[in-house]
Amino acid sequence: MVTVVTYRHDFVIHVEFADGWARDVDLADELDGEIFAPLRDIDFFKQVRFDDEVGTAVWPNGADFAPEFLRWGPHLPTGCPCGYEDAPGDAPAADASA
Repeated sequence: MVTVVTYRHDFVIHVEFADGWARDVDLADELDGEIFAPLRDIDFFKQVRFDDEVGTAVWPNGADFAPEFLRWGPHLPTGCPCGYEDAPGDAPAADASA
């Protein structure tokens, strides 16, 4: 469950989850379709907020992203702080000796 959403820069939002995990999510490539197209206006995009009723990031036009999507994708192409590069299946293998 998402607990905090804040605008960072460009089309990047910072998301915090109930388990303490947090990450920045770049949504620039996700703003297609009738509901998301208005978010391409950066001033409108900046109006993101957390809605505790739906438990995720929302915008005034009703656009939202599922908490699972915000947690697992999209990731930075390289150096994503969560350890993934492109998708959850690309996660670094756990050290078997640990």
